[in-house]
Amino acid sequence: MSRPTPRAVVVDDSHFMRTMLSDMLEDGGVTVVDTAADGAEAVNAVLEHEPDVVTMDLQMPEVDGLEAVERIMAERPTPILMLSAHTADGADVTFEALEKGAVDFFTKPGGEVSTRMSSKEDQLVRKVKAVAGADVGGGPSTADRSRSAEATTDGDHRDGGTVLIASSTGGPTVVERVVAGLPRDADFRVIVVQHMPDAFTGRFADRLDAASEYDVREAEDGDRIGGGEALVAPGGKHLVVAGAGGGRLRIKLTEDPAEHGVRPAADVTMRSAAETVDDPLVGVVLTGMGADGAAGVQAIADAGGHVIAQDEASSAVFGMPKRAIERGCVDDVLAGDDVPEGILDAITLEVNA
Repeated sequence: MSRPTPRAVVVDDSHFMRTMLSDMLEDGGVTVVDTAADGAEAVNAVLEHEPDVVTMDLQMPEVDGLEAVERIMAERPTPILMLSAHTADGADVTFEALEKGAVDFFTKPGGEVSTRMSSKEDQLVRKVKAVAGADVGGGPSTADRSRSAEATTDGDHRDGGTVLIASSTGGPTVVERVVAGLPRDADFRVIVVQHMPDAFTGRFADRLDAASEYDVREAEDGDRIGGGEALVAPGGKHLVVAGAGGGRLRIKLTEDPAEHGVRPAADVTMRSAAETVDDPLVGVVLTGMGADGAAGVQAIADAGGHVIAQDEASSAVFGMPKRAIERGCVDDVLAGDDVPEGILDAITLEVNA
């Protein structure tokens, strides 16, 4: 049985861009039911047509993309894909949009827009279709998130261990809550592989650093990471765990071919960690489309580590966790906000085994 064709509203203040995006989506099997030139028109179009997905420009006159996202999520929650500039400033505003409820983002190319955008047509269509299937039925409140974080910090957790987190579509806000929920005195070494362009991973690391008790930075080639530290794999490069000793991990970055069409790929990082790390090891697969992470957590499980997958109910896109679960190597299937406690329990079990 084939899936119904997703219905989209395309929002951009450029008539040229609205036309090009609409043509690309229509050619890829997405029905564009309306277009809008600013945020106010976007809200009205969503209320009128009740689409499956919205592609939302950020910079628009009058009502911008951020305000439009906020209004749509308040009046008729709908999966939204932000179209962002490939810049540091664009990254900051994009993360604000994700906080307000947008599911994911797609970077607009610079230069000859029509030529470069056309080269990304297949990627855009895949992402729009994935976001169209996202569950935006309301995430946890700020109070709920605070209570979850507080619950994980009870007691003394000086167990150490390495935690590898894989995430893609819908992942940044979940990753932020997971890392923020890990107590500093647990002394974990944390590595995050979030599918994200290179202009965004540094800003993402800064956000995780501000939100958590851990010292978080974007990984550089030759980095060493110890307890209480976290690294984010940089966009465009694979992160390899190249050595371990003295409570620290040594990191190597490579530009080897993409896996699953992505670089960084979590499978690369997880396989290398499974081969290298002797201490307690936990692999976590969060929301995202595709199969990245499934082979990686299989390697972690085969090496005696513990595997956690996010459950379907709390995943915006259940592709990556589902593929991991289908491997038969997942120990716990948890809601996103329960993952920090699951990590603590897993490390404690391994330490006491």
